[in-house]
Amino acid sequence: MARRIAVIEDDPAIRENYADVLRRQGYEVAAFANRAEALKAMRIRLPDLALIDIGLADEIEGGFALCRELRAMSSTLPIIFLTARDGDLDTVSGLRMGADDYLTKDISLPHLLARIAALFRRIEVMGAPPAAEDVIERGRLRLNLKRMEAHWAEHQVELTLTEFWIVHALAKFPGHVKDRDALMREASLTVDDSTITSHIKRIRRKFAALDAAFDSIQSVYGLGYRWHGDR
Repeated sequence: MARRIAVIEDDPAIRENYADVLRRQGYEVAAFANRAEALKAMRIRLPDLALIDIGLADEIEGGFALCRELRAMSSTLPIIFLTARDGDLDTVSGLRMGADDYLTKDISLPHLLARIAALFRRIEVMGAPPAAEDVIERGRLRLNLKRMEAHWAEHQVELTLTEFWIVHALAKFPGHVKDRDALMREASLTVDDSTITSHIKRIRRKFAALDAAFDSIQSVYGLGYRWHGDR
């Protein structure tokens, strides 16, 4: 069955261009011009991936609001911002809201399609046959790769797909330092250093919300990050 992608873009020409390109790649596409229209449809059926512009009609930050609403509906729905806004503040804000990727509209179509395919590859792990390595336990941490779930001291941690794979990359080999390139590679991301830093901050906050003493993700100055111990 074809993957279903929702395109939320208020410019009719741009919306149809993206929709046409995606359909020619074999995806099923649902296109929406504004937040209300998209949200109404997605409350009935979530897509397999949402491609969202930030400015939507008369809502300057309608895409941000839609991202928050979708994230509240599903912690694992892949969300990509595709926008003309290229400032660091917007990028960081989008990722902090739980988007898996943040792209600007000057990105080439082959690059965009590659990023979408990378997100779907990660999702396919959920459908892979069970294996012993599907579950990783490090002290209070438990990662279920088949279900894409993370638990800390038996409490579920609501991680996005990107955040889940970053935690997996770190916890798989405790004590090993992972630089930003390694984290991007294992999370199938191509972003700048500040974006990885933003993801790490979000992950720490989510664990700290369950355990104020959480310190298992350590920064190694000039090198990267590592999972500390089996606590």
